[in-house]
Amino acid sequence: MVKSIAVALALALPLLAGAQDAAPSLQEDPRAAKFHDVERGFFVGFEAGYLGLLDTPTADPGKFPTAGAGGGSAGGLAVGLTVGVDLGTRLSVAVFGEGGNEKANADYGAFSLFAGGLDVRVSVLGEKDRNGWDRFFVYLHGRGGYARSFPNGLFGTNDFIIQGGPGVEYFTQLRHFSVGLAADYLRATKAGASGYAIYPTVRYTF
Repeated sequence: MVKSIAVALALALPLLAGAQDAAPSLQEDPRAAKFHDVERGFFVGFEAGYLGLLDTPTADPGKFPTAGAGGGSAGGLAVGLTVGVDLGTRLSVAVFGEGGNEKANADYGAFSLFAGGLDVRVSVLGEKDRNGWDRFFVYLHGRGGYARSFPNGLFGTNDFIIQGGPGVEYFTQLRHFSVGLAADYLRATKAGASGYAIYPTVRYTF
């Protein structure tokens, strides 16, 4: 009897081991996050706000005699588009294009200013939400590029724009969207004119 039991156990042990190996694997925890709360990577941004120039010298007084030596300060609406990529959570690089319509005094009139080039942004301060995601940032950015103004010869024709300053950005609960506000100093180097820009921003990250 004892011998029969021993033989039965010897035959059953491999079968039990095989059954253990064939046991189904544990299912994935349904509570585990499947997406990032804050997306990083390739992005497209839009900005629109106020562009002001502190002075508007006349590039070609012979072509615009009524403009005199300049039109004083000018201001108007400016819009822009950025396309770039995040290099981690603190650094991004993008190309930009922006344009605005500026209105000076009545003798000088109005003119359009368009620019495009490279933008680099560095976040200097970040704050996490209660779940540990970096969601609010304070940043510094700088951009520069080629510029054109119309009509030719009033404010200028060809120029180079440098621009930069601080900003804030908040990554919303919609994952792909962030909103922000920036305040920049700018300089049209050939015209020798300085100005400023204040504009809200919206960004979509893929």
